[in-house]
Amino acid sequence: MPRMIFVNLPVADVERAAGFYTALGASRNDQFSQAGTAAAMVFSDAIVVMLLSHAHFARFAPRPIADARAATEVLVCLSEESRAAVDASVDRAVAAGGRADLRPPQAVDGLMYGRCIEDPDGHVIELMWMNAAAATQNEPPAAR
Repeated sequence: MPRMIFVNLPVADVERAAGFYTALGASRNDQFSQAGTAAAMVFSDAIVVMLLSHAHFARFAPRPIADARAATEVLVCLSEESRAAVDASVDRAVAAGGRADLRPPQAVDGLMYGRCIEDPDGHVIELMWMNAAAATQNEPPAAR
């Protein structure tokens, strides 16, 4: 079995958060979800975001739940197929209750492009596209 990553996030409203992550391209796995308590949001065979109510999350967390609007707890970055796909995902996320561009979009010489969004609970999600062919060249971006 390939290794997987499960990102566990405490959320105030599981169903609202699930709608937001659906807008980013995840699908809900009902087998590992419980209405109002947990939603397993699948991005790929290896990446699942678990949205957990505060009460449910607290059962597993060794420390108090952080206020994601007051401090950065983690940065989750999702790759996209193109710059246009980054922008389209940001647009869908905003329509689903997110807030875009907490910092200016980042672009590096045709090598990378990224934007960030905040989900309804304040968690920051980075969306980025990388030109894989350019990234694997040994020449630094500034020299191109």
